[in-house]
Amino acid sequence: MSTTWHILGAGSLGTLWATRLARAGVPVRLILRDHARLASYQAGNGLTLVEHGIEHTYPVIGETPDSPEPIQRLLVACKAYDAQSAIAQLQQRLAADAELILLQNGLGSQDAVAAQVPQARSIVASSTEGAFREGDWRVVFAGHGYTWLGDTGQPTPPLWLDDLHAAGIPHEWSSEILTRLWRKLALNCAINPLTVLYQCRNGGLQDHQCEVATLCAELAELLECCGQPAAAQALHSEVQRVIQATASNYSSMYQDVANARRTEISYLLGYACQAAARHQLVLPHLQQLQARLVGYLRERGLASD
Repeated sequence: MSTTWHILGAGSLGTLWATRLARAGVPVRLILRDHARLASYQAGNGLTLVEHGIEHTYPVIGETPDSPEPIQRLLVACKAYDAQSAIAQLQQRLAADAELILLQNGLGSQDAVAAQVPQARSIVASSTEGAFREGDWRVVFAGHGYTWLGDTGQPTPPLWLDDLHAAGIPHEWSSEILTRLWRKLALNCAINPLTVLYQCRNGGLQDHQCEVATLCAELAELLECCGQPAAAQALHSEVQRVIQATASNYSSMYQDVANARRTEISYLLGYACQAAARHQLVLPHLQQLQARLVGYLRERGLASD
């Protein structure tokens, strides 16, 4: 019998992983934040996955953080700013040799969680898959992508990658996972904030090519300075490719602001600007972008951290 996957975070990526694992017959449990959410979930039939316009519902078991069952394998799919407090609620349930798969945007939260539970193995994941929720307990698979996983302290890949293969989750074990995370951080910093400020889909940034190019130059300088030259290579070309390939999409940060949700600015632009300050690197356009975005969020009564 496979080890149970506990999934923390019933957002788009958490439910996308849960439904595909369940479809493959892998045991899955969805951890919901409280008994009210659990009651809402249990009133339905389970989680519904919509893929290529076809929907299937899977009876994934739901539970709350205070359930008694020990946790051996935990996919942490909540927002970066919620990761530490969410793990704190589950700390007593983690097995001595538990494995955490951290699926957060940006940088900073992964190290914080790893320090919080040093007895567990913390595996970092970076995904380009796209999904969105159509209401509670219903997820639409919007963009087929790839997930890279890695562990900076332990290069040996885990055996449970077979579960991902069975579930049809395209993945690769990467010995250069930090390079992947820095690259994605730079892509997000070059695209997401501008889509919020200009209130546009990703493709709308084709009207602001000079600004995008300037940001990419500064981000590449930052990556080089932080010891990530591979992540800096052809960054501007990659950003242009992503903008064109996802032209009709709204960025995750745009969606957060549109729905009056807290953004992950601290783990994206905030982290980049802090890294620049540590290296005494002056990046005026990046710092100005952060100031503009903070002001924009505050004008709308949204958290700016």
